[in-house]
Amino acid sequence: MKFIEYNNRYEENVKDLLVELEKYIISIDEDNLDNISDDYREKYFLKTLNEINENNGKMYLAIENNKAIGLVAGIIYKYSDDDYLDYKCPKKGIVTELIISKNYQKGGLGKTLLHKIENYFREQECEYIILDVFAYNKNAIDFYKRNNYHTRMETLIKKI
Repeated sequence: MKFIEYNNRYEENVKDLLVELEKYIISIDEDNLDNISDDYREKYFLKTLNEINENNGKMYLAIENNKAIGLVAGIIYKYSDDDYLDYKCPKKGIVTELIISKNYQKGGLGKTLLHKIENYFREQECEYIILDVFAYNKNAIDFYKRNNYHTRMETLIKKI
């Protein structure tokens, strides 16, 4: 097992991982609001890479047998003038993706990748790291709590 920065040699594997995560999210979405459009695979991959490139971000991959089996991506948040109205605005990193292919979960890869992006954020002098977790993804919530993350905000939803 090796861990590397994103290399376009693994582009198709990364696309597969992004789709795998979205399919999982769809399977646990009790509100039935998530879906995968026909162009999701290509467009979401490009959106992810653009976001990383435009926001001083990084993507790290877990590689086994010349295949990416996990990834973490993160960006450095850029504040707007309005953010300063009611917030101290400490420099923060945002974990945008953390995906371990189903067959490789529970082996410590997620923790290793999470630490890689955390170290990158420390090197960039971030004070905080934030991330969003789908509320129905109890496994991910438990994982992040075990890694010393806590809830700061909650989004509530009601169908009308």
